[in-house]
Parts: sequence; structure tokens; C-alpha cells
Amino acid sequence: MSASISTDARGHSGPPDPRPGAGGRRVVITGLGVVTSIGIGVEAFTAGLREGRSGVKPITAFDTTGFAHANGCEVTDFEPGRWITRQQPEELGRASQFSVAAARMAVDDAGLTAADVRSRRSLVSVGTTDGESRDLDQLVAAGMETGPDAYDPGVARRVPAGRLSSGIVRELGLEDVEAVTIPTACAAGNYAVGYGYDALRSGDVDIALCGGADAACRKTFTGFYRLGTVAPEVCRPFDKDREGILTGEGAGILLMESLDSAVARGARIYAEVLGYGLACDALHPVAPDRDSIARTMQIAHRNAGVTPDRIDFVSAHGTGTKANDITEAGAIRQVFGADTMPRTVSIKSMIGHSMGAASAVAAAACALAITEGFIPPTINHRETDPECAVDCVPNKAVEAELNIVQNNALAFGGNNAVLILGAYRSAA
Repeated sequence: MSASISTDARGHSGPPDPRPGAGGRRVVITGLGVVTSIGIGVEAFTAGLREGRSGVKPITAFDTTGFAHANGCEVTDFEPGRWITRQQPEELGRASQFSVAAARMAVDDAGLTAADVRSRRSLVSVGTTDGESRDLDQLVAAGMETGPDAYDPGVARRVPAGRLSSGIVRELGLEDVEAVTIPTACAAGNYAVGYGYDALRSGDVDIALCGGADAACRKTFTGFYRLGTVAPEVCRPFDKDREGILTGEGAGILLMESLDSAVARGARIYAEVLGYGLACDALHPVAPDRDSIARTMQIAHRNAGVTPDRIDFVSAHGTGTKANDITEAGAIRQVFGADTMPRTVSIKSMIGHSMGAASAVAAAACALAITEGFIPPTINHRETDPECAVDCVPNKAVEAELNIVQNNALAFGGNNAVLILGAYRSAA
């Protein structure tokens, strides 16, 4: 079997697997499935990231009458029937359609068939913020207008959030499988990937399909709007004139397997999952805490066996709100040092905040950045907020040889998750 070389752009090197408890299996990403407002599928999504494409458009998912502004990042060219073939797409809510389609893409992208996955012990782990709240919005509206007798039974059957993962199981016909839906809000995608990493590393499963999915809905848009955190036009993370988030939607599913398995079948390897860190401070319902974020990053570094100076760039949570960006940048500065902060970008400037899908899609972006050798830009940027003081790669992607990248995910309630990915390079 080939071995990897652990060397980064700053010239540091180390043993092939320096992590604590390194007796477990190494875990790699060999397939990606993405549904986003800037591209569906690996090729289109990669092109969108390189170009700094914007997914912003007026919201059409629900009636926006009465809102002073209502831009968002909806997925407008999604045809579920292209990927969902073993069940009727209309039996699934929109978020479940996204997750199932992204899983099918990830399997195809990995060079596998459904039968290949079916023949192995598998895990499906999907994170979400809203589940099928879009369908709940519809049921509530019907109930308010004419009473519960107006509920559509078909819509009601789609509501359970567990269908985001069980829909994948049904579509692929999996049997020897664990299926979980993880509801840790906007950090749920990283949580789901970490869950899969643990299961693969311990040998509990052979293949894991992990990520996150959410669909645009009135409930979430209204909640952020009433908090005063929805931007009128575009999202400008780390900019001194930033005005807030734009709600988005989509899904990101990563197909992960052991390094031994990937090498044995000659699979293309996007990246190695080096480790992750979790922390829940529970200090405030919505406000982020700098020390907790810093602690999560430190846990991730320790678990991944890396030091801050080896991180080539940070994919930030970067929502574009005043509080998040200053707090997150402060935590990064606390961990990395003011003079040695890595480039810190936010793809939410392009795809909006896709809630439970956000960090999963960002993880896919990190894996693609490593493979393709570029750092995605933070678009809509005019002038960096001096209180953030990060190099956010403004407006234009940069070419870079990347060895280790960090993906931040922060959520309400202090649910924070940080994922560390590394390049895999065969010694052969």
C-alpha cells in the first residue's frame, strides 16, 4: 500500500499519522455531492467557486409581501428526478430531495454504484437546522386559514427530519446501515462528518455518506429578519459595511471510506479527514463566544495532530453579521496569533447561509480547493473591517498549493464544530 507524505506549504513535515490514538484507520474523502445556488454537482460547483459566482436573487420560495427586503440564495435549477429514481421525488420534502440527490452524486463521483455501497457496512449521517420546515410552513398556513382538516396528508408525511437520512437509505437500497439525522443547527454538517469519521476510523462501518441539507423556508428567513440580521442586498463577510446574512439552501454530502479501501480500489482521493473538534458552551441562545470558538479550534488541532502554523487557510463560518465576524476573527487571532493568521474566507458571500448544509458544503469546497489548488474568494468585498483584520481573499480566487485546511462551523446555542482536512499525496 502507498503511504502519504505529511508536508505543508510552510515546509513542516511529520510522520504519516501524528494524531493521538493513531491506531485507528485513516479516513479519506473519495466522492462529493453538492446542491448549491452557484452550481449543482462537482464540476459546476468548482467553477462557481473559482469564478466567485453569486447565487443571490429575489426569494420565490414563499410570499415575501411585507418584508422590506427579501433577497436570498435559492437553488433554482434543481430537477430531483435526475437523481431520485427508486422513489417518487414528491414523496420527499425539498431538503430530503437535496440530501438524496447529493448522496447519489457522491456515490457516482466516487466511482461506485449503489450495489457497491449496499454490499458494505455503511453509515448515513445528515445534519440539518430546519428539517422539512418548508412543509411545516405550508401546513401551518393551511391550518391558520381553514383549520387542521385542510392539512395535506402527503405533505404531513414528509415532515419528519429523519427522512433526510432515511431517504438516502431508501434510494440506495441500503440494508446493513445506520442512519442518523443530526440537528445541531448551523454546525450540523461538520457534526455529521465527524460522526462518520469516528465510525470509519474505529472500523464500525466501511463507507459513510455524511453532510447536511436544508431548504429555504419562511420560518427561518423571518426569524433572522426579526433579529435584524438579514442583509438588504448581498452578504459581505468581514467587510466594514457588512449588513448581515442572506438565507440560502442546498446540500453537501461527502462519501468517505478508509484509506486502505480507497487505495485498494484505485479511487481518486480529494482529501484526508485529519480530525475535528466539538464544543458547546451554551452561554447564549444566539450570541457567539470567542473563547469557546477558540477552544473548539484548539481541540480540532490537537485531535488532528497539527499546529496552527500548518493551516494553509480557514474556511470561516463567516455569516456577514457584525457579531459573528468580529467574534470569529477574534477567536482565530487568539489561536493563530495576530501576525500569523492564515487567509480566512467565507463562501457564504456566494451561496448564502444554507443552515445545516453550510459547513458540509464548505467541507466539499475545502476538499476541492485542496485537489484543484486554489483558495475560493470572499466576494462582494470592498474594505476589510479593521476589527476583523483578516485576509479574506477578496473577490478573486488565488492559486495555492494547499496541504491542510480548516473548516469552521458555529451555531446558535454555542454549538461549534471545526473540521481539519489534509492533502493526500502518495509516496509512489
